[in-house]
Amino acid sequence: MTGIRTNAAAEVLGVSPNTLRSWERRYGYPVPKRTVGNHRNYELVELQTLRDALADTGNISSAIELARQRQSAPASGDNLLAAFESFDEGAADLAVEESLALRPLERTVEEMLLPAIDQLAADPDREAELEFAARWATGWLHGARRLASAASRPAGILLLDSSRGQDAEEVHAQALDLALRRAGFRVLVLSNELGDERLERALGALDPTAIVLCGPGADTPGAVKLVRKIRELGFIAPLYGFRASGLIGAAVPSAGEKPSEVTGMLNADLRRRAPQAFA
Repeated sequence: MTGIRTNAAAEVLGVSPNTLRSWERRYGYPVPKRTVGNHRNYELVELQTLRDALADTGNISSAIELARQRQSAPASGDNLLAAFESFDEGAADLAVEESLALRPLERTVEEMLLPAIDQLAADPDREAELEFAARWATGWLHGARRLASAASRPAGILLLDSSRGQDAEEVHAQALDLALRRAGFRVLVLSNELGDERLERALGALDPTAIVLCGPGADTPGAVKLVRKIRELGFIAPLYGFRASGLIGAAVPSAGEKPSEVTGMLNADLRRRAPQAFA
């Protein structure tokens, strides 16, 4: 079962575990699932939605009401796609601002921004629109990343980007970076073509608990070589793929196709291997 345990959930919200439990008892929110051992498991997006709502309202009862509304709001990317097709930066800003008023950032990214980017990428006649959209999305994601809270867990994730100038895939990698940061991970994003010395410096600085190869530029021979290099340097972090269609075999399993899938998988997998990072 994926999810966040009580102590880590409280850190996401910036409160004590006792306060989190008191909210659950009094307001019935957030709503944890229960493990086989009867431990609480909270949904990360629900916690992040409540955290953002609390920052907006400053009052827990109002924040919970707002969080519930945002969680249930349907998503539509039509306005954002139209803004991209019209090369209208102001309209794109407005479309996302309106979405964030109704639903959490994670849903805005996965259900609105990324589908609009993918739709443009699928049409070879809209290269200009895609480039405009990708540039806008890159700026917006960087701004959201600067507003993300500082890492609240010791777990570090190294993202090796192989998008190689493919606009849509670069946006997906940046969206994953943002999702992991908002989940409390330490994150470092670098090219997957690092030389041995630079890779060693990066690994030494982050000491990652997982490494994710992002984008279709990653291939199986290159991944096998990378794993061998990482092991020779003395690091045991497992390697995963994200939207890496060129990877084949169990040696580099997929972490998912969406940022939330990767975050959930890493939460579950890393908690099994490093309980202290997910207490």
